[in-house]
Amino acid sequence: MATIAPAATKDRPDSSKATSAAGPATPAKPRPPEQRSLRPRIDKLGVKPGFRVAVIGVDDPLLLTELRGRTDEIVIGMPRKRRDVIFYSAETLEALDELQTLRERIVHEGAIWVVSRKGKDRSLNDTDVIDAAKRNGLVDNKVVSFSETHTALRLVIPLALRGG
Repeated sequence: MATIAPAATKDRPDSSKATSAAGPATPAKPRPPEQRSLRPRIDKLGVKPGFRVAVIGVDDPLLLTELRGRTDEIVIGMPRKRRDVIFYSAETLEALDELQTLRERIVHEGAIWVVSRKGKDRSLNDTDVIDAAKRNGLVDNKVVSFSETHTALRLVIPLALRGG
């Protein structure tokens, strides 16, 4: 939707012709294009060497390649033992019902990355994920543009609830 500037009136002069005591108004400098972080995605996701990772439903071969560059401890599917990081694909509200089970599968300082579509193709809003996280004793503390088509929210156990 285009923004329409108000028409010039006797009380409101056309701003393109505005002047001040110093002379004609200076045009605004163009803003630089959006700058993206140059950090690798694996770093933004906080995956450290040797981390124990699970990938559940996330169909991203590049993610697996990135993970294999950091750790040999990768499980595809629901892990039996606790993991440092779980990547979980969720595209429905019902899929978020798994958060309680996933919470029990991360170490106390671990994270669950909920990966979902973004933009006009999204089926979940960030608020859906955040609400489900709260219901399951988790909080969100980071969002990452996971790919051109997906976003990811990091969920963690609140500090006050972490055991030793």
